[in-house]
Amino acid sequence: MDTAYVVIPTYNELDNLRSLTSRILNQHDALRILIVDDNSPDGTGQLADTLSQENNRIQVLHRPAKLGLGSAYREGFRRALELGADYLIEMDADFSHDPNVLPVFLEKIATCDLVIGSRYTNGISVVNWPLRRLMLSYGANVYTRLVTGLKIMDCTSGFKCFRRSLLERINLDGIRSDGYSFQIEMHFRCAELGANICEVPIIFIDRRAGQSKMSKRIVREAVVMVWKLKLGSLLHRFLGRGR
Repeated sequence: MDTAYVVIPTYNELDNLRSLTSRILNQHDALRILIVDDNSPDGTGQLADTLSQENNRIQVLHRPAKLGLGSAYREGFRRALELGADYLIEMDADFSHDPNVLPVFLEKIATCDLVIGSRYTNGISVVNWPLRRLMLSYGANVYTRLVTGLKIMDCTSGFKCFRRSLLERINLDGIRSDGYSFQIEMHFRCAELGANICEVPIIFIDRRAGQSKMSKRIVREAVVMVWKLKLGSLLHRFLGRGR
């Protein structure tokens, strides 16, 4: 049976982790979990170790400090690939991503290279966000599509499933961005490689417990990143023609 590793970065997610891991593993026998904890002061890492001891379908990667979402996923992807993952799933630890969608991902990835859980394919499917946050997210996606030319409706989605063969073609060491920017850059690199990308509608529910990790720095980074991607792509094409 093919295995799918759900990579979950954590920082102070003690209230959610036991319930979340249980719900994930109940969705499908192919699912495994890799928790990437950034030395959470609330004891999340210790709980993750306990869960791993209780269930061999759960693995834990400990990091020394809070080093950013992008680097957590990069390290998590590498470890999941080492563990033999056929598919790799990004998922938040706060229940904003519904575990019930995971079987849909596993069904769709059979014919796609990347399956994205999209909040914007059927109108706007977001619950409990203030209007300002919603406008920021939606506007960021319109802005990203206009600048980069991506055909993805939810360019900033953090809920998705990669085929192993696609991730192995991406230079993870070359991806340094974080937050929104990490999601945009990964989608851009996948599109550059000609990946077959499909989106499935999801309902995004604002976090159940804990604190949001969104910051002004992450937003500013995303604004700049889309231009770096576009200009880098144009430069690569220009240099390619000159050879």
